[in-house]
Amino acid sequence: MSGADARLLALGLTLPQPTPTHYSYLPALRHGATVYVAGQIPKLSADTLLVQGLVGEQVDEAQAREAVRLCVLHALSWVAHHAQGSLDAVEQVLRVNYFFQVGERASTRLSSIADTGSELLTAVFGQQGEHPRSVIGVRELPRDAPVLVSMDVALAAAAEPRSPAR
Repeated sequence: MSGADARLLALGLTLPQPTPTHYSYLPALRHGATVYVAGQIPKLSADTLLVQGLVGEQVDEAQAREAVRLCVLHALSWVAHHAQGSLDAVEQVLRVNYFFQVGERASTRLSSIADTGSELLTAVFGQQGEHPRSVIGVRELPRDAPVLVSMDVALAAAAEPRSPAR
């Protein structure tokens, strides 16, 4: 094992199993060499979240950072699922969107909290993990999640699925 998969393990991290949704959307879609990952919330299991509530109120900064890390790992799990099981196929992280559920006393440190995910992507992929991003505070997220992360990732041409025999 080399590359991104090895760096993830060296960080002491493993990818969770891709968690299917109960709703009418795809958690991730591969189109050509790009994987589009829908918003991931910090799931411990299909029905349990790491933490719930508003960032800066029920959820402190440390919990929000851990939730971001878990969301990014779930997103990468879907990328690996669509890349023949390996993150080594990632050519470039194209874009990441961080959404934080906030209340009246919204934290002004949302960008700093989002850095947890961005730094993880750079640690795993090096320069290919550097990406543009958006950090957005919202009033409500699904299942009272404090964080939701979506991303788009380009895969190397070698990771293209083989055409079926005709």
